[in-house]
This record gives sequence, structure tokens and C-alpha cells, in this order.
Amino acid sequence: MAFMPNELDPGRSARDLFGWEMRDHRKRADAMSLDQLTQIIGCISKGHLARIERAESMPPPELPAKLDAAFGTDGFFGRIYQLAKKEKFPGKYRRSVELEANASVIEEYAAATIPGLLQTPEVVRRSLQAGRPDMTPQELDASVAARLERQRRLDSDTPPHCWFVLDESVLRRPVGGAAAMRRQLAALASDRRPHVTMQVLPHSAGEHAEMGGSLFIYAVPGSPPVVWEEGARSGELIDDFESVAVRQRSYDLLRAMALSPRDSRAMIRRISQEYGRASRQAGEVAEE
Repeated sequence: MAFMPNELDPGRSARDLFGWEMRDHRKRADAMSLDQLTQIIGCISKGHLARIERAESMPPPELPAKLDAAFGTDGFFGRIYQLAKKEKFPGKYRRSVELEANASVIEEYAAATIPGLLQTPEVVRRSLQAGRPDMTPQELDASVAARLERQRRLDSDTPPHCWFVLDESVLRRPVGGAAAMRRQLAALASDRRPHVTMQVLPHSAGEHAEMGGSLFIYAVPGSPPVVWEEGARSGELIDDFESVAVRQRSYDLLRAMALSPRDSRAMIRRISQEYGRASRQAGEVAEE
């Protein structure tokens, strides 16, 4: 069964707790409807309130006080909001982050960007900034630190075995400019960790089943594999046996279509050198 965002677990995240309590208080207030709550709040649409209640959206700063006034909860929602603001990962992505942290095997097809576990700090920053240009400098710094912290597991005493299939488009998109990408690809090409395998799926491979987005398969000891499918601004967790099996076969086919790990590193090095030449022509600073 696919993970549904409205399956709230108040113990999973502060955003889930906020939505769960908002729904619970609304239902206990004479089964108040979202329409009625929208009229009482006055500053947020019904659709926005519904997304907050499902933990799909962060509550806006003015909402907690209005909920406390509506339900007579004396700052209760304001206190939960303060916790929600400090969370590193939105509730809808928390399960995928938890799976990543506990998986013994991680298989990923990256369609558009360098996998987060392999990004250099400057590419991490530019990728996050592009996805959320409205972030404050403090929020951006916190998000960068959170992603870099996730990477630490690859160098731990018990790292997962990681298999990355990188679409050629991932290598060709100059995130952060030519100099930043030269350094990023040089880091990929020089990665010799025995538990990390990389293959490049070249454009010449043609069409395939996963062209619409990125794919992650997590194997956690003692549990069946789980799939996370991700688009630019959304993700879905899939754990039913048949659907996972379909994605696993699709991923295995991508591996078969991709270049060998040795040829993939050679291609990564060639493209890195192309970025180096472009960087010099553009007069960018060549940092090592």
C-alpha cells in the first residue's frame, strides 16, 4: 500500500503532531468542519488548512495563535509550532530519511541531480537554494548541515551498500557553474569506497520506464524492501509487494542498460575535464 500523507502519526514529527492535534480539536469541537474552521480563522484558505492538517504544509506563523484562540488551548499550538520550525526534514520526507538511515542496501536512480549522499557541499547548497529560493540564510544553512550529516553514514563503521545509476543528464547539468561541477564530478570519479557502486545511464540508451523521476529502493534488515519515488516537489513511499517488485525489475533493467562502473568513471572524468575547460574559458576561480 502506498504511503498516504494524511496517515498522520503524532510521534513521527512535530508537523504530524500539529496536524493531528488540529484535526482532533476540530472534531471534538462539535465536529467542526474545515469550512467552519476556515471561517473562524479568516486568513487561510480551506485547501491550505487541509494541507496543514495532513502535514503536507508548514503552518504559517499566524495560524497557531488563531487556533489557540479558536479552541481555547492557551498557547498549545504555538508551542508545537516552535518545534515544527526546528525540524530538519518535513514530515512527508521523514520516513524516507529514516529508511535511508537504517538501510543496509540503498539503490538509487538519479534522473536530474547528483544523489544527495554524493553531493559536494557547494552543490548541496546550490541544489537546496534552487529548490527553495525563499529560504532565509539560516534555514539554508540548517538544510545544508542536515544533508551533509546524512552523508556521514557512508563513512561510518557500518555503511550501507549503495548502488547509484546516474542519468547522463545529471552529469551535464552545471549546478553551481562549471567550476563547481568539475569539482563535483572529480569527487565522484575518485570515489573508491568499496560499498559505493556508480553507473552512468547514457543518453544513447534511449527511453526507459523511470524517465519521469528518481527512484530509491531501501533494504532494511528484517523488513521487505521499500521504494521511494520522487519528483521535483513530491514523493511517494511504496511498500506493497507487487509494486515494489515492479520497481525492482525496472531498476535492474536500468543497471543492465547503463555503462559498466569502469566505463562510467571514465565518462565522469571526461565530462569533468569538459567542465574544467569551460571554467577556464569563463575565467572562473579554479579551487581544488
